[in-house]
Amino acid sequence: MPQTVQTTYGSASAGDPYNAAGGNGGYTAEHYDLNLDYRVTTNRLNATAVITMRALMRLDRFSLDFAGLSMEKVTVNGQRPAKVTHSARKLVITLATTIEAGAEFEVVVRYRGAPHPVRSAWGDVGWEELDDGVLVSGQPCGAPSWFPCNDHPSNKATYRITVACESGYTVVSNGVLSARSSRSGRTSYTFDVREPMATYLATVLIGRYRRRDLAAAPVAHSLFFPAELATRVGTDFARLSEMIAFFTDRFGPYPFASYSVVVTEDELEIPLEAHGLAVFGSNHVDGEHGSDRLIAHELAHQWYGNSLTVARWHDIWLQEGFACYAEWLWEEQRGGRSADTLAALHRSKVAALPRDIVVGDPGPKDMFDDRVYKRGALALHAIRKSLGDDAFFAALRAYTAARRHGHVSTPDFVEFFSEHTGSRAIAGFVTRWVQESALPSL
Repeated sequence: MPQTVQTTYGSASAGDPYNAAGGNGGYTAEHYDLNLDYRVTTNRLNATAVITMRALMRLDRFSLDFAGLSMEKVTVNGQRPAKVTHSARKLVITLATTIEAGAEFEVVVRYRGAPHPVRSAWGDVGWEELDDGVLVSGQPCGAPSWFPCNDHPSNKATYRITVACESGYTVVSNGVLSARSSRSGRTSYTFDVREPMATYLATVLIGRYRRRDLAAAPVAHSLFFPAELATRVGTDFARLSEMIAFFTDRFGPYPFASYSVVVTEDELEIPLEAHGLAVFGSNHVDGEHGSDRLIAHELAHQWYGNSLTVARWHDIWLQEGFACYAEWLWEEQRGGRSADTLAALHRSKVAALPRDIVVGDPGPKDMFDDRVYKRGALALHAIRKSLGDDAFFAALRAYTAARRHGHVSTPDFVEFFSEHTGSRAIAGFVTRWVQESALPSL
């Protein structure tokens, strides 16, 4: 009787109900090497992705998230697969040779097309043409619009991103600019991301930008902006160095090699954070410091969201609540309203809203609801008032150090703060503010 060989497949989802189709099982992506040849004038992309992976189980088939572009060729460890199927959101690869659990393997995907955002429950996200350039906004599921990937925050990887385009444009991306060269009217930029990065935080920005380097300490930080916005940008980001120094004192060392701010010529609905940088629209600079709150929020995400990343989207309050609380800390530091005053103000605003979500698991429809941001910040303020400033900020610094470039969850946060501070009250604060719909008093 012939022997039966069991075929093993990596699942075509990370099993996260907040993005049911996102992510993939059976492996982890360890490094992406993306080579993008892009023409701004026609929105045409020719690209190659080389992905280093490690099998978590015996694999005969696995999948990648990939949307809106045409696959030209796929190889796995230099071999053509037995079969490749490309649906609207998934690239499914059936292997010619089984990969054993624990083995490292390399996938090469050559692809092309006119990149565009993917539709989602949160609107169109991903690669977006601007009036004269490009913006990539990947949160929470837009990364597959420009490269094949395992698109879930639980899988962080290192990156090399090379982008070539017309020489009249400047390219900004994540990580450190390690190479730049020009030839025949085109310029190529190479960026290396040496820290693990979630796919949704990977970005490419292309525009006619000027660059202004602000300072080298406590970390090198720069501005990129259209020439016509130079004066407004110079005023509105004049306090950025001071802000970085303040957050470094409160949260611990800045987690990446540099920080860049890009201001687009286009107007944007909201600013955006990415690994090592933030993006603002021209409507966010008024030359009167009108966006200080937003600048603080996006900067704080470098610690909370980009270095400490949620393993599952339902814990997003750990990113947005912290970034919101950073706004209050900055206003307090600048001599404006105290965090006590801001907490009372925002609690009263939250009290006027329906109590129909639990911010520790708000559901995909409400994961970016303002109550997630504000109640998360209120939970942190309640913990701060209970512990006192010295113990609270010491615990924050210890937390960002212990979880640096890793993943966090609500139970992990409660356990860490409880053990570090010796306070039994932490779990109660998180339960009342984050895990119940009723609104506690201050």
